[in-house]
Amino acid sequence: MKAGLNLYSIRNLIKTEEDFLDTAKKLKAMGYDYIQYSGGPYDPEMIKRVSEASGLPVVLTHVPMDRIINDTDKLMEEHASFGCYNIGLGAMPGDIIVDEAKCKETIAKLDDAGKRMKEKGFKFFYHNHHIEFYKHNGQTVFDYMIENAPNINFTADTYWLQFGGVNILDYLDKLKGRIECVHLKDYGVFKRDNWFEPKFTSVGDGNIDFVKVVAKMKELGVKYYLVEQDNAADLPDTLAPIERSIKYINNKL
Repeated sequence: MKAGLNLYSIRNLIKTEEDFLDTAKKLKAMGYDYIQYSGGPYDPEMIKRVSEASGLPVVLTHVPMDRIINDTDKLMEEHASFGCYNIGLGAMPGDIIVDEAKCKETIAKLDDAGKRMKEKGFKFFYHNHHIEFYKHNGQTVFDYMIENAPNINFTADTYWLQFGGVNILDYLDKLKGRIECVHLKDYGVFKRDNWFEPKFTSVGDGNIDFVKVVAKMKELGVKYYLVEQDNAADLPDTLAPIERSIKYINNKL
């Protein structure tokens, strides 16, 4: 199974073009096949140069919501220049999520942007956290998006589905046909001070059953499996857990 990495995981290692290229070559040597560009300077020409030099195609991005809504055509032009036709948003701001009117208005705008992308051969992907499970009048924001925004695809994030309190497999079924991109992010439980809390881990080191989850994803037509570990950039050896993830994927999935 081919897998990629969301570069947000290693945002500390892609601050310059030189660092990005050096890091991308290391990812390629580890066994990663493609990347999501997120967490570094957004320079389309630089992204293209590094992608081509490293042999790692960019299959998805995360870019500012304002540009998705208000600068859609230029954004598509830029993405086409480095061969990426999936444009993503990391999340809606929390203050919009909790305001029902603003939330629904923003979702409508994102859906419209997604429609314009679709008309030109692109796809718009919304990446979930747990905040989309906030409810307005008994319905989660996520479910409202699914039912009312047909031009929005989803980058289903396994950790945040778990954290949001839903059954991962059941929720993937709800997203059928709209999840060509996914984030493989594991969910562990660690002791902190006098209590325990969830924490990001390398894929395979936490409690999510990825054998079952990935089997379901394959059944539903997922194309791009992107490892993500938000805290890797804060660890002494950022690339070590990233390498653990791809080794697990290559050996188990």
